[in-house]
Amino acid sequence: MMALQSADIREQHEKIWRPKLLFLAWYFPPARSVGCIRAWNIAKYLARLGWEVTVVTPAPSLRREMDNPQQVTAELEREGIRLIPTDHRWRVLAADSLRCWNQGFGWLLGGACRRVAGYFNVEGAIGWTKAVERACSSLTAEDVDVILATAPPFVSFSLAKRLSERLGRPYILDYRDPWSGNPIKAHYNDAAIQKEANILPGSAGVTIVSESWRRAMDQRFNIGLKLHVLTNGYDPEELAAVKPYNFGHFAIVYAGSLYPPKRSITPIMAALSQLKELTIFEDKQWVFHYYGRDTAHVLEEAQRFRVSERVVTHGWVSRSTVLSAVRGAAVAIAITSVQHSGGMEDQGWVAGKIFETIGLRTPILIIAPPNSDIAAISQTAGLGQSFSPDNISGIARFFAKALNGETPQSKNPQLYEWPYIIKKLDGILRQAIPDTRHERCTGLPDIPPS
Repeated sequence: MMALQSADIREQHEKIWRPKLLFLAWYFPPARSVGCIRAWNIAKYLARLGWEVTVVTPAPSLRREMDNPQQVTAELEREGIRLIPTDHRWRVLAADSLRCWNQGFGWLLGGACRRVAGYFNVEGAIGWTKAVERACSSLTAEDVDVILATAPPFVSFSLAKRLSERLGRPYILDYRDPWSGNPIKAHYNDAAIQKEANILPGSAGVTIVSESWRRAMDQRFNIGLKLHVLTNGYDPEELAAVKPYNFGHFAIVYAGSLYPPKRSITPIMAALSQLKELTIFEDKQWVFHYYGRDTAHVLEEAQRFRVSERVVTHGWVSRSTVLSAVRGAAVAIAITSVQHSGGMEDQGWVAGKIFETIGLRTPILIIAPPNSDIAAISQTAGLGQSFSPDNISGIARFFAKALNGETPQSKNPQLYEWPYIIKKLDGILRQAIPDTRHERCTGLPDIPPS
């Protein structure tokens, strides 16, 4: 009888108790950035698993570019997610993302400040630190069970450690990109590496988005079993509402940033040049469409390979426009690196947009180093085929087969849905919380000893 009573009381505790998550996310909607997508889906699907989610993020009014702020407000209310908007000092260091004095003398002063900050490896979001501490000053240990910080920017990690020390609550670190060992950066100073080394040991768990990056990070810092792979993914609810854009022709689409020479459009343009020479497709209308900020690079390479008449650039557009274009495309492109010598860091670079392409069921052509994580993901989910950056003839053959209706088929896309992925993070977070939940459940008897 006592065992049955204990089980009944424990079930009541489980139903009533909702763990409280303090989520530090510099990138969060309605800001327009790829970093916001992961943060939003984490908050949304943890809330649906019973978490009380409080997101700390710069106030929307500070953002330079926003996407559907009214819709975001409505979705936050619907999902029961609380927002703590913060101020932000030294916004001039993050002028691409935040509103600041960036004209006339302000433009000159801001540029000088950014150059000095870059020289000393000071993060552009450094001015967020004091703003978060002020915004969270009224929080007590009763308001938080666990702290989750997603980065970059990595000031989020420093803040998680400070708040953990003040509140006496564990913190989890979520890496969207590596801090040291980032394949885009050329060098890291010793101070930044030491700061990362000081923050990691106190964390209750660490997540990173690819297996190669996990191995590289573990080699640097010997993190062990508390380091987990938590890939990016796609939101099936969001994608279900996406309507395909009718291009009216065979459309090849690349959407996103390029970082020449590390990530360039060059192999694609070289392959399109070969495709153009195939007389069998003379009467077929095919066009490459680029969506993003790096229009100059794309047009320069198109001209160099004499395919300019087959290339259309659209500039920086809304997320909804990009998703519609990808769903309407005959082939979508994903590029991680066009270089071979980057080791595990380059192999672990997985373009976040590949997951939405998987969810939209669009065939994917991937440019990546051999044995890369993105190739393994495409093999698991189907739809994609990966090529080394120097395999121009192979890329051209993929396009030719696609023009004939031969493309890879979908296999297991559900493995990369956020409702599936979030269960792993939910387990990591709950494991970090001390097992004293019943002490914070009011109005219920204590659980008898078993």
